[in-house]
Amino acid sequence: MNYNWNWHIFLEPNPMGTGTYLDLLLSGLVVTVKVSVLAWIIALVTGSVIGVLRTLPSRTASWIGFCWVEFFRNMPLLVQLFLWFFVLPELLPRTAGLWLKQLPNAPFWTAAIGVGLFMSARVAVQLQAGITSLPRGQKQASTALGLTTVQTYRYVLLPMAFRIILPPLTSEFLNTIKNSAVAITIGLIELTGQARSMQEFSFQVFEAFTAATVLYLLLNFVVVTAMRFLERYVAIPGYITGK
Repeated sequence: MNYNWNWHIFLEPNPMGTGTYLDLLLSGLVVTVKVSVLAWIIALVTGSVIGVLRTLPSRTASWIGFCWVEFFRNMPLLVQLFLWFFVLPELLPRTAGLWLKQLPNAPFWTAAIGVGLFMSARVAVQLQAGITSLPRGQKQASTALGLTTVQTYRYVLLPMAFRIILPPLTSEFLNTIKNSAVAITIGLIELTGQARSMQEFSFQVFEAFTAATVLYLLLNFVVVTAMRFLERYVAIPGYITGK
C-alpha cells in the first residue's frame, strides 16, 4: 500500500484557522462530551420515570411504559434523528416549525434529545429489572410502615435498585457516548465529524481516525474508572459488587 504516514500532521495549522489539527479534534471531543452528558441526563431522568411506570400495579401506567420502550427501542437511532430533525418541523404548525428550523445550534439539541430519548428506553428496562429483583418483603414492609407508593419508591425501592443496576448503567452511558457519533448525519460536527474534516483537508485518513479512536478510548476509560469508584462507594453488602 502506497501511503505516506505523517504523524506530525496534528501540529500543523488547520484550514479553519482555529489552531492545529489536534485543536480541531479536541474541539470535536468537547462537543461529544457535551452531547453525551446532556443526552445521558435526559435518558436517566426519562428512563427512570418510564421504568417506575412499568412496575406500578396500574395497567394504564404499565401500558404507557410498555409503548414508550417498544417505540424507542425498536426504531433505529438514525431514523429517529432524521424524524426529529427533518420531519418534525414539517408536521408542526408553521410558526413552531420555523422556530425549530431557526433554532441556534439545532443539530446539537436534536442530537442530545434524540439520543437521550433513544437511551431512555434502555434505562427504563434496566431500572425495571432492578426494582423487580428486590425482595417483595421490602415493599411489604414499607406498606406496613404506612408509606405511600411515592414514598416507597423514593426512600426504599429506587435507592436500592439504582445501586444494583449501576454496572449495566455504566455500559449504557458508554453506549450513549458512542451513539453520539450518529449525530454527524444531521450536521453535528463532533469528534467523528472533525476526524472526517481532518482527513478531507489533509488526506491523512488513517492518522485522523486513529486519533479519534484513541480519544474515544480515553474518554470511555475515564467514564469506566469513575463509575468503578462510584460502584464501590455505593455498593450494598450481599448485592453484586457489595462485600
